[in-house]
Amino acid sequence: MLFGRKQRSIEKLLVVEDEPLVAFDTEHLLSEQGFDVVATVDRVADAVRLLEGGAAIDLVLVDVRLADGSGLDVARSAVARGIPVLFVTGSCPADAEGVAVGCLAKPYTPRDLLSSIDAIESAAAGKAPPRVPGGLRLFGGGPSMTGLT
Repeated sequence: MLFGRKQRSIEKLLVVEDEPLVAFDTEHLLSEQGFDVVATVDRVADAVRLLEGGAAIDLVLVDVRLADGSGLDVARSAVARGIPVLFVTGSCPADAEGVAVGCLAKPYTPRDLLSSIDAIESAAAGKAPPRVPGGLRLFGGGPSMTGLT
């Protein structure tokens, strides 16, 4: 399609962020770009409940430090269901590679977030990412990168 929407393997996103302005901006940006934001939640318990409930999710964007716990718990729950995770955080945890496909450092620009999702999608398809933002660390395949292909 010449002017059609880009075909994506990542369409349905779960945003886990406890900073209201960041959560709102992220949801708004992603929705405007044609992603389906399944939910935006600010608590570990709410994110885990959605994941355990079987919601259709292609990628989880999660901050590490949340008001009621650690985003690592969200990541472990997602990985147990074969759902890839991108940490969006000011401090990437040392053990992130075991539970995520990458880390995007805060603060990031809207372009960096979108490019990070594109890079994850490309890597899952076995292609070189077209643009890797400076604040993104991709892990070599990650625990659930294959769930995207």
